[in-house]
Amino acid sequence: MKKTYVLDGLCCANCAAKMEKGIAKLEGVESAAISFLAGKLVVETAGEVPADLIRQIEKVVKKVDSDVEVQEK
Repeated sequence: MKKTYVLDGLCCANCAAKMEKGIAKLEGVESAAISFLAGKLVVETAGEVPADLIRQIEKVVKKVDSDVEVQEK
């Protein structure tokens, strides 16, 4: 299942690359892609995206840039 999130406050392509790499390593994530220009994250999982995974994604994002907010699209 693909799920799209808005990364509000994303202002650095390097940070986006670090986030994408960290999110792709999370258990349950088959693929992760961030469009820096669009400020969007697309996460693909085998099934439904569990709430626990969303919290882990937010944790990775905040570790790279604490000003970025993850919002469901």
